[in-house]
Amino acid sequence: MREVSGRGILDTSVVISLETLDMASLPKLAAVSAITMAELAAGPHATADAAERARRQDRLQRAEATFDALPCDATIARAYGLLYAEALRAGTKPRGRRAFDLLIAATALANGLPLYTTNPGDFTDLTSLIDIVEPSRVVASAEPAADRGQTTDPDPDQAT
Repeated sequence: MREVSGRGILDTSVVISLETLDMASLPKLAAVSAITMAELAAGPHATADAAERARRQDRLQRAEATFDALPCDATIARAYGLLYAEALRAGTKPRGRRAFDLLIAATALANGLPLYTTNPGDFTDLTSLIDIVEPSRVVASAEPAADRGQTTDPDPDQAT
């Protein structure tokens, strides 16, 4: 794993967990993939709970206001092919839900940037091709999470 860089791609897991992360452990210039924005856009539709749907919609709107998503283009498609092949070589599954992770990682690879994720284990088979950085969590305070405007239980269905 690599040290904090001045620039980087944020995985969906980081965008979901921003309120719980130490901002000093994130890149000063952060970007997201269009794939991350797609995952966030699906989030509100993936729950029947009205309060959770509202939290996810708020997260999506804040992300849209904060980040200009990097598009998925032909260069990223080629990088995805390299990562797919690397996952196969490592004996890991490159299809299904994992395809989103690989496309986000391909965005980092194609742009020559490290990938920041709270799920570094999802990318261990790709570290020969991309740098993975796990941001630090903020030390929990005695103040309840709801008082800080954050959810107490990030939904695993929305993380990649």
